[in-house]
Amino acid sequence: MRKKTILSLFFILIFTSASLAQKPTVWRGGNNGVYAETGLLQAWPENGPEILWSYEELGEGHSSPVFANDKIYLTGMVDGEGFIFVLSQDGKLLWKKSYGKEFTDSYPGARSSVVVDGDLMYVYSGYGVLSCMDSGNGDVKWTKNAFEDFDGANITWGVTETVVIDGDILYFTPGGKKNNVVALNRFNGDLIWTSAGKGELSAYCTPLLVELPARKLLVTHTADHILGLDAKTGQLLWDFPHTNRWKVHANTPIFYNGGLFCFSGYGQGGVKLNLSEDGSSITKAWTKTELDSRMGGMVVVDGYLYGSGDNAREWRCVDWETGEETYAAKDIAKGVTIYADGMLYCYSERGELALVKADPKAFEIVSKTKVELGSAQHWAHPVINNGRLFVHHGNALIAYKIK
Repeated sequence: MRKKTILSLFFILIFTSASLAQKPTVWRGGNNGVYAETGLLQAWPENGPEILWSYEELGEGHSSPVFANDKIYLTGMVDGEGFIFVLSQDGKLLWKKSYGKEFTDSYPGARSSVVVDGDLMYVYSGYGVLSCMDSGNGDVKWTKNAFEDFDGANITWGVTETVVIDGDILYFTPGGKKNNVVALNRFNGDLIWTSAGKGELSAYCTPLLVELPARKLLVTHTADHILGLDAKTGQLLWDFPHTNRWKVHANTPIFYNGGLFCFSGYGQGGVKLNLSEDGSSITKAWTKTELDSRMGGMVVVDGYLYGSGDNAREWRCVDWETGEETYAAKDIAKGVTIYADGMLYCYSERGELALVKADPKAFEIVSKTKVELGSAQHWAHPVINNGRLFVHHGNALIAYKIK
C-alpha cells in the first residue's frame, strides 16, 4: 500500500511539474500589469534602486523581457535584423538567434515580446512573420507570414502584437479581410479556425483571453472596432465601434469584476463594457476621453483604474464601477504603468521612473529616479521578476534591485 502511495505521489509531482513548466509567458504578466510579488521596497534609496546589472548590446527595440526556463528572453534589432537574446539571470549573454528582417522604418526596432512555452518560443516580427523556434537553441520549427498566408497587410508603424498561447492554441491578428483573427496549432502552425472579424487591419494590440464559466473569450482591437470572439470556434460574438485618427489601439483590454475596459490614445479615451454572464453580449457602462493612454497600459487595483493619458497627459485614478475620477496629476510625464505590493511603478516617456502609492485619493510619489542607460524612446513596459525591476531602454536591459 505504501509503495502504491509513493508511486502515486511521484506521478502527481511529475505531472504538476510538467504542467507548471508548460505555462506560457504572457504580455504584461499573468494579470495585465499587476504583479503578485510581495516584500518589495516601499521606498527607494536617495539615488534610486540599486542597479544589479545591465546588458547594453540589444541594438534597437521596444519589447519587454520574459522569464522562462531560468533564463531571460528579449528581442532586439541589429543592422535591420531581428534577434532573440537569451540571457542568464545575472545578465550574461547565453546565446542569440536571428528571426529575420525587423522593422526599420519609423521608430525602428524589435516590437513584440517573445512568448516562451516550455521548449518552444514564438516571435512575431514587425513585417508580419510569425516564427516558432526551439527555446533551447533558437532552431526554427515553423513560420507563417501573416500577409502572404493569411491575406493580412502591414500597418503604419509595423506589426506590434505579442501572440497569445492557451494550451495547444496560438492566437494572433493578421488583419486580413478573410483571415482577420486566427487560431493556429502552436506545435506545427496548422490552422484551427479563422475569423473575418470586421475585416479591418490589425491595430498594434495584444489580445486578451478571458476565462468565463461558459466559454473562453478572446478580446482584441482592430482598426475601428473592439472584437469579442469565442476562443474555441472563432465565432464573432459582439463588436463595439472604437477608433482614433491613426487607428492605433496598442493597449491590451483589461478584464475585472465582470467588465472590460478598452482604451486608446489621441484623445479617443476608454470605454467600460459590461459582459453578459456567458460573454456573448456587452452593454456600455461608461466612457472617459481623458483615459487615453496611447501605449502605456493601465492597471486596476482594488476597484480603481490607474494610468496616464496621451492628449490628456495627467496621471489619473478612476473608480472602476462608476468612471468617476478621483485625481489627476502632472508630477511626471505620461508613460507606462505596472503595479506590485501596494505600489505603482510609473515609467515616463522622459525616462522618469517613479514609485507611487496606489492610493485613489492622491498621486503620491514616494521615490523617483532617472533611467540613464540605453537609447531612443522610453516606451518598453517594465517587468517585475524575483524582486527585480527590469527596464528595457533601446540597446540596454537594466535590472534594478527592488527587494
